[in-house]
This record gives sequence, structure tokens and C-alpha cells, in this order.
Amino acid sequence: MAKASSPAVELEVGEHTVRISNPDRVYFPARGETKLDLVNYYLSVGDGIVNALRERPTMLHRYPEGVAGEKVHQKRIPNGAPPWMETVRIFFPRYNRTADEVCVTQLAQVIWAVQMSTVEFHPWNSRRADVEKPDEWRIDLDPGDACDFATVRRVAHAVHEVLDELGATGFPKTSGGKGLHIYVRVKPDHGFDDVRRAALAFAREVERRAAGDVTTTWWRKDRDPAAVFVDYNQNARDHTIAAAYSVRGNPEATVSTPIRWDEIDAVSPRDLTIATVPARYAELGDLHAGIDDAVFDLTPLLEWAERDERDGAEAPVDPD
Repeated sequence: MAKASSPAVELEVGEHTVRISNPDRVYFPARGETKLDLVNYYLSVGDGIVNALRERPTMLHRYPEGVAGEKVHQKRIPNGAPPWMETVRIFFPRYNRTADEVCVTQLAQVIWAVQMSTVEFHPWNSRRADVEKPDEWRIDLDPGDACDFATVRRVAHAVHEVLDELGATGFPKTSGGKGLHIYVRVKPDHGFDDVRRAALAFAREVERRAAGDVTTTWWRKDRDPAAVFVDYNQNARDHTIAAAYSVRGNPEATVSTPIRWDEIDAVSPRDLTIATVPARYAELGDLHAGIDDAVFDLTPLLEWAERDERDGAEAPVDPD
């Protein structure tokens, strides 16, 4: 016999009412958190998740039966959206198609997406004012299969050192998995190709300084599995990673959590979950709140890219 659905609940979120169906459905089997627990988590970090998604085309990772079930990668806004949901139209040249992607400006829109079984939010690194000009440079520290987190920490410190020398302010966060991300706000003056070239030039400099700990080799089969791949291609068009404060679709409900630089050596990413991050957020607030006030000009990195290419370095590999 099928289990009866739990009664829906209605929540007032800002100016809107969001109806949450099946609030008791278990989404995270490791500890038993439900759909309503997920909603309450996002409410607890409301300013932070909206700041991370604001006016960005956003792909939704939906889990209609919880994270143990099928994952749906949703570019188009789900059917049945209320009139106050906002979108931005994206053109995909490869398929000669468009998609109206969710574009968050307020918390109710996040909660409606969660009602539609969204667990993870994956925003573009550009905003709807000009989706072809990124304003966020993303440094993704992706450890290989044989790489421990101590190595990720060492590489993060090398990243911090190079950013400081450039006069750039990096905003770190856990990935919610095994790695770390560092975001830098940039002027939206360049297209995706130039941002990728700048990101690769930066990655090569970190590779030079953290010899043995870092690889910039694109093809996985050619990488040292004990090294950290600095994934410059996360800055490619339509490549997205989980937003700050996004929950990840794993049984433990880990969160991609902003951290301070002085926490790098102590943080344990698996401890940052929907059960623990709300109290942390209540104490510290949004650690990425100042990112829009710390804008970096990519010109020095583009000069590094030109230097490297003159010296025979290859341009970024097309990830598609």
C-alpha cells in the first residue's frame, strides 16, 4: 500500500505564499531530513542564497523523490510557475534553442524552486543584464581521486597568496564535496573566452608555486590523481557550479558554505550541513556579502595569458 502523503503547508515568504506539498518526504536518508527541513534551511540563509543567485540564470538540480532517487538537470523553469517567478532567456548555439532559466531576485523564488524538488542551485557567472559578460571569476580546486584535503588546503593558501599579490579579493567556500571554491568579482568587460584565458593563466601561476600539488592538465586520464586540478573551465559559458549556500544532493545534506580564509586549515566540509549551517549563519551572517564591493580588473591576468601563449602555452581547451 502506498504511504499517504503528508498534508501540505503554506508559508509566507516576503510578499508571497508558497505551498509546500509532501513536507515530510525524506530527502536526505543519512539522517532523515525532509523536504520541509530543506525549506527551513533555505529560509535560514535567505539573504545569502539570494545574494549568490541574484539576477543570474540558474540551473536547478531537482530530486523529485529525494537525493536517493533520480536527479533532473532543469535549465527551463518548471511548469506551473507563479507569475512572480522571474526568468532570463538563454540561447544555446549548439542546439539552436533557447531556454527560460530561473532568475532569482527574492527568497520566495528560491522556496518555490525547493517546492518543485530543487536541492541544488547552479547559477551562471554572469547576470541577466548581459549574460555574455561574466562578472564572477571562479577558482575551482578539484582534488583528484588520490588527493587528500590537506593538499587542497595548501593549494588554497597558494591561491590566496597570488590573489593578494594581484590586489584581488577572493571569497572562499567549501564545494559541499571534496574541494574548495574561491570567487572573485570582476568587471563585466570581457566575454567567457577571455575570462577562461585569465583563469588558466592564474591557474598556471598557482601550479608553478605549488609544484607537485597542482595540475592544470585538462584531460583527467593525464592528471596526477594525487594533485588538485584548478578547473579554469568552470568559467566557460553555461558551465555552472553549486552556489554559495546551495545544499548538495548527497545523503548527508552537505552545504557549499562560505568560510573565512583563517578557517581553511580547520574546516571539515562534511560537518557543514543543513543541520549545522543555520546556526553558523546566524552567528557570522553572509561571509560573501561584500563581494560586490571588491571588483577586480582582469587586465593583469590577460597580460599573463598573452605572455604564456607567446611562450608556447596552449589556449584553454574547449570543454565542450
